Amino acid sequence: MTGDPRNTDVHQASRRRFLGAAAAGALAGVGGLGSAAAQSEPEIIRLGGEIAGWQGRAPDTIAGETNPTLDLEPGTDYRVVWENLDGMGHNVALLDGDGATLERTEVMSEEGTTQSLTFTAREAMAEYICEPHSGTMRGALAVGEGSASETTTTTESPGDEAGSAGSAGGPVPQGPTIALETVADGFQVPTDFATAPGDDRQFVVDLPGQIYTVASGGGRGEPFLDISDRLAERVGERGLLGLAFHPDFDENRRFYLRYSAPLSEDAPDEFSHTERLSEFRVTEDATGVIEDSERVLLAVDEPTKFHNGGALAFGPDDYLYVSYGDGGGSRDTGPGHAADWYEENTGGNGQDVGENLLGSIVRIDVDGETSDKPYGIPEDNPLVGDAGLDEHYAWGFRNPWRMGFSDGDLYVADVGQSRFEEVDRVVKGGNYGWNVKEGTHCYSTANPGAIPAECPDSTPPDVRGGEPLRDPVIEYPHARDGETIGLSVIGGYVYDGAIGSLDGTYVFGDYSQEGNPQGSLFAATPSDEGLWEFTKLEIAGADDGELGGYLIDIGRDDAGELYALTSAGDLGGAVHKLVSADESMGMTGNTTTGTNGTTINGTATVSGTTTGAAETTVGSTDSPATGTTRETPTGTAGSATETTAMATETTATTTAGTNATPSAESTPGGTAEANPDGTSDAEGPGFGVLAALAGLAGVAARRFVRR
Repeated sequence: MTGDPRNTDVHQASRRRFLGAAAAGALAGVGGLGSAAAQSEPEIIRLGGEIAGWQGRAPDTIAGETNPTLDLEPGTDYRVVWENLDGMGHNVALLDGDGATLERTEVMSEEGTTQSLTFTAREAMAEYICEPHSGTMRGALAVGEGSASETTTTTESPGDEAGSAGSAGGPVPQGPTIALETVADGFQVPTDFATAPGDDRQFVVDLPGQIYTVASGGGRGEPFLDISDRLAERVGERGLLGLAFHPDFDENRRFYLRYSAPLSEDAPDEFSHTERLSEFRVTEDATGVIEDSERVLLAVDEPTKFHNGGALAFGPDDYLYVSYGDGGGSRDTGPGHAADWYEENTGGNGQDVGENLLGSIVRIDVDGETSDKPYGIPEDNPLVGDAGLDEHYAWGFRNPWRMGFSDGDLYVADVGQSRFEEVDRVVKGGNYGWNVKEGTHCYSTANPGAIPAECPDSTPPDVRGGEPLRDPVIEYPHARDGETIGLSVIGGYVYDGAIGSLDGTYVFGDYSQEGNPQGSLFAATPSDEGLWEFTKLEIAGADDGELGGYLIDIGRDDAGELYALTSAGDLGGAVHKLVSADESMGMTGNTTTGTNGTTINGTATVSGTTTGAAETTVGSTDSPATGTTRETPTGTAGSATETTAMATETTATTTAGTNATPSAESTPGGTAEANPDGTSDAEGPGFGVLAALAGLAGVAARRFVRR
């Protein structure tokens, strides 16, 4: 059994009180009645929600406080009304002293949306948190006179167990300094980078549906292929996601794409779309794609628009490896999420291998075929001849967004749910734990705000012989000691290029530190035992040494050099080569001209115009002035959720006691929809490596830049 290895640092919560005893009188904007018997309307508490923490707004005694202590009277009704300030996935949950969830709302992800939770205060209540970002968004509930002085708020500090480079708490240690050389720009959300055997060009995938070439001298060319007309409506994490060239491309001219297509006709009506894996062929001179050459190899129906995975990689065995997320329902639960062997948790696709391919890495032979499939199944795939779908290679993943081979090993970055990010070194038949575990930690679908004390280390003997649940090689919490580390891990490669300080390290990164366009690059030192220690790379010439944009992907060329693919922020939608800081000496300042062209924060730009934040848009920013209003039943008879969409603002009211009340996802020009079971599709930072950019309901990336 696996215990809870957390270390906890106790942080004294804000001691400002509000809603004091009735003798103190009414507070501004809040009724002053102190008992439920005399109370006609709930007392109102107003907060703003962002990854940095809950921001107090009203009453005046908590205004301006971060994670303020909320002083409550037992038996009194309260309504917490909060606004989403950063467009990331947040909710509000009330916990008892043991960390069990007493009341909660579902996650909502639209910036400017408001949501409310109505509840009756009781002495068991101890904390309020955002479940996806519980490391930074949590405050104390002080119920009863004098309880505020005795209540503290704890923040997770996994220390060494979370890949903290030998430091028990504290920020990620500073590592080598590198520079970024921009080789091409003008993209919207560059999702993948690839090279083709026998071809000196580099290829960049853009989420809206284009593949561009980058010449050896730098600069973005015209689209090599545009399949935007074949994509499903581009919301959530849907779009053109992955590209891989056949190992014999110089002879057979074949390559492969993963993209989000409209829902297939035979899929369940409530599903979102269908993920296609298709083969294409190019002309003999490789200057263009042969018209109507698409051959669909694999079509997987997706329950939601999130957690699609989408990575493609040919292995040293010349088989094609393809990543699929768990289907996107929060906590791997809801419609389209299969039941599995672990009865303690609801769901999920991560542990199921018989009903679908979701939550898995699959391996197929694109040069073969079977009687009923346009591809072959490698004979040594782990489930061939056993119970389960033959395509499976490994399973137990939540959202394996990026993956790649280094020195024959497959590294998969799996985006986490509520607390932890992980990188797995994947082996055939490996089970990587989700949703029994999140990283090395036990996970509860019923109480995601608390880490269970124990959970299985393996499946039961009657489930594939009791296979072990494998731990990652890299893990980190979303925040430590009050400092945010990251939200969504981005996989990379073991470095084998010209930067000596990175030689032999596994270079990876994170999409954003706090929901703003500021990603991170890390370098981990491989180890034979335990979690790998890692450091944070400093970017020469950049403000505070930080990466000035969202990190979407890390690519590799034939020489072993690595490239950071970014969107929005100072760097815009661009591809940047990692180079030695010495190569950037003499190029300083912001948008000045150096020996190699334009520089951005001291970074050389080989190509022409740089696409800045104002030009980086995804979807349309236009929205009608008014949406619609509807009522949705909650889990309690007689209560309802009211959702009002006005432009980009949605209000969802949750009545406590349901413990599973729908949240609103705002769709400009339409009705805010919830899943059929009343849950939201999006949860946790892992809901959106892309959702913040592709936009829930087509919101432009620059909305996030303005914050």
